[in-house]
Amino acid sequence: MALGSAGTLIGQYLSTRVEARRVRFEQFSAERAERKEALMEFLSAAQRVELCLDRLSMGEELEDSEKWESLHALWLAKKVPELVCTPAVAQAAHDYTLALHRLLRGQAPEEGAPSKRELRYAFIEAARRELGVDADPLRRDFPAEELGQSSP
Repeated sequence: MALGSAGTLIGQYLSTRVEARRVRFEQFSAERAERKEALMEFLSAAQRVELCLDRLSMGEELEDSEKWESLHALWLAKKVPELVCTPAVAQAAHDYTLALHRLLRGQAPEEGAPSKRELRYAFIEAARRELGVDADPLRRDFPAEELGQSSP
């Protein structure tokens, strides 16, 4: 009888451990999906501003309303990683957003400030770490100018 009770208790203990592990994994997966969605939303808004900058660099005129709408969407999208991601990702998103804002508003970058390309790279690398990509940083040594583009 004691052996049966011990077996039952051990079975319940193991079952509880497996269930707790499953719950932790599901929670981790849900949090990762939420962060990934926040990052994609931010990158989508940033890409719209980059497209505006590319169009301006080719001499196209943009309506102020289009610039303001793009900037508004970018600043709003930047707030989501601030809510659900680590401080490193939130700061990288802020720095990149500020650089894009200044460029679209026609303001020169501050002396010695990183380029928008460098800030985009810093954000992407922070986002990769946030999502658990355990790999070397991506190579960024092929200039976009060689592709005939202002920036990829």
